[in-house]
Amino acid sequence: MSKKTTRRTFLKRTFGFILTMFGLSSGGYLYANKIEPSLLDIEEIKMTHPLIPKSFDGVKIVQFSDTHLGFQYTLEQLNSLVNKISMLEPDLICFTGDLMDEPNKFTDINKLVPILKKLHAPMGKFCIFGNHDHGGYGSDLYRNIMEAAEFTVLLNQAAPIKQKDGSRIYVLGIDDAMLGKPDLPQALKDVPHHHFNLLLSHAPDLADQALRYPVHWQISGHSHGGQVKIPFYGALITPPFGQKYPEGLYRVGNENELTLYVNRGIGTTRLPFRFLAKPELTVYTMKSKEA
Repeated sequence: MSKKTTRRTFLKRTFGFILTMFGLSSGGYLYANKIEPSLLDIEEIKMTHPLIPKSFDGVKIVQFSDTHLGFQYTLEQLNSLVNKISMLEPDLICFTGDLMDEPNKFTDINKLVPILKKLHAPMGKFCIFGNHDHGGYGSDLYRNIMEAAEFTVLLNQAAPIKQKDGSRIYVLGIDDAMLGKPDLPQALKDVPHHHFNLLLSHAPDLADQALRYPVHWQISGHSHGGQVKIPFYGALITPPFGQKYPEGLYRVGNENELTLYVNRGIGTTRLPFRFLAKPELTVYTMKSKEA
């Protein structure tokens, strides 16, 4: 507990110093506390790989992550987000963890499930555990919520995504690195060779381990893009397993064996600020390419 208090105090002091240095004062505090957290970037990424079947050309995947409901993010905001996702007409939806900030203290479960249930994707809705989904004795609670909302919870598991012509890809999901037990070999156990594998991992830095396995793309959250960044310096603090790859697109490995994308998430945690790290939805459009 003392470690958390120290980090929180450090962030508050550093953020106040930044605002003073840049002459933003109360206006900067208002922007970081009220304005930027309510903004939304929609990032469009082409997901290409030789193993993606041509029948998947144009398939649209929408990723959202790290809503942290109950801290600063509300059900009304989530409902608005769900409507925006629906307008994108995704074929596949992936949630990469941290639904509630403190699951055991969230009291509006009965209102949450109908909102998430409104999300529709003909190829499926998938989710994984983040560290906050395990925290506060929330593991079973989170699973029950997501399954009631018609998401498939992938806990060290894989699911095939099939087209009518018989072609397929696989979506893999592993447990959280901080409070769970990620097991990629278990997730790959029944996955045949020579298929495109998309890994959902809350923790982006596990990409270095994923390099050892037939994983072609990984999408993650967790880091919030740093949540608070200093111009010309970057993120003040990044969480464990979100320090090497804090946000955006990476080619991992000596020969670019793995492509990683790290989503900045939607909500906030620890401090109710975002500065130079706007909330994000990521839209991936799949495209086969010749080897």
